[in-house]
Amino acid sequence: MDFKSKLQNRKVLAVITLILATIIGFGSPLYERMKSKSTYVRVINKIEKGNKISSNQIREYTTTDSKSLPNSIIKNKDDVVGKYAVVDMYKEDNVLSSKISQNPVAENDYLYNLNGSKQAMSITIKNFAAGLSGKLQTGDIISVIASDYGENKKTIKLPQLEYIQVLAVTNQKGADKKDDSIEKGNEDEQELPTTITLLVNETQSKILADLEEKSKMHVTLVYRGTDKTAKKFIEEQDRVINLKGSEGLEQLNNSNNTETN
Repeated sequence: MDFKSKLQNRKVLAVITLILATIIGFGSPLYERMKSKSTYVRVINKIEKGNKISSNQIREYTTTDSKSLPNSIIKNKDDVVGKYAVVDMYKEDNVLSSKISQNPVAENDYLYNLNGSKQAMSITIKNFAAGLSGKLQTGDIISVIASDYGENKKTIKLPQLEYIQVLAVTNQKGADKKDDSIEKGNEDEQELPTTITLLVNETQSKILADLEEKSKMHVTLVYRGTDKTAKKFIEEQDRVINLKGSEGLEQLNNSNNTETN
């Protein structure tokens, strides 16, 4: 092979190498973007808890940043339409698998989530101020304080009742409060809440039962916000109860015995 042919072959190889380098240089990022491309479903119109989801309430979007999407996000619109909302969802909320259900949401669904370790218990709101002036909502973390306890009219605040989660706020007709209104209530004449249903353990239920009979209970709002933070308050309360046990109930019994003597 003469020098001229060798030179020409080298030029061809150089061109081919350049083309391959260009394809690799520009093609790899493009391939990666295509590889990470994904769809997800987002709310475009408010969906109320318990309602059946229609196609005009959600939209399917496309993104090339699929790694930033939550693992439980729903990717196909067809997987959402016809399902039921487990929670209220607002415009631009991502639709997660935990937010929808195949079956209609049961009334008083919070009662179906009890697993045996905790109980649902209602206490009476003796007056408007005692129940935080009707401002309590489901999911709130509250403290319970008892006034006028026993014959000596003591005011009692126990560590076992420091952080308690509200399951429901209910009026005398049995209708639960939802956000700032009473479900199924008359918009022109809203009835004030008369009971608060709380998530408690056995120790707390015994203390609250005693306070219900012998005192006027008041509640203070400790926290309102995300489930994640609320759970931390409950975990701290459980830790305190594990340390102190039925100490609060014993304190009440001792107080009663002192008054009797």
